[in-house]
Amino acid sequence: MSDYQHEVDELERRSTTSARLFDVRRIIGGLFVVYGVLVTIAGLTASDADLEKAENININLWTGLGMLTLGVFFLGWLHLRPTRPLPPAEPSPAADTARDPGPGRDTPAP
Repeated sequence: MSDYQHEVDELERRSTTSARLFDVRRIIGGLFVVYGVLVTIAGLTASDADLEKAENININLWTGLGMLTLGVFFLGWLHLRPTRPLPPAEPSPAADTARDPGPGRDTPAP
C-alpha cells in the first residue's frame, strides 16, 4: 500500500475514536450522574426548614435520584449500543466512468 493509503486509514481510525469519545450520550449521561450525585447529597442533608418550604417533600432528593436514573440510562444505552465505525467508502460510479472510455471509443478514429 502507498503512504497515502496508510495516512487515510490512520485518519479514519482517529475519526472513529473521536466519534466514540465525544458521543453525546457519554457527555449527557456523565453530567446527569455528576449533578444527580450532588443534588441527591443536598437532598439527604436537607434541614427541617428546607422541607417545610417544599410542603414536606424532599424535592432535592427526588430530583437527584431522577437525574441519577437518567444519567445511568444514557450511559447504559452507550454501553449496549456503542458507536459503530463507518463502513469503508466504495468508489463512486463517476470515478469508474472516467477510466472507462465507453463503447466505441477504444478503437482508433478512421
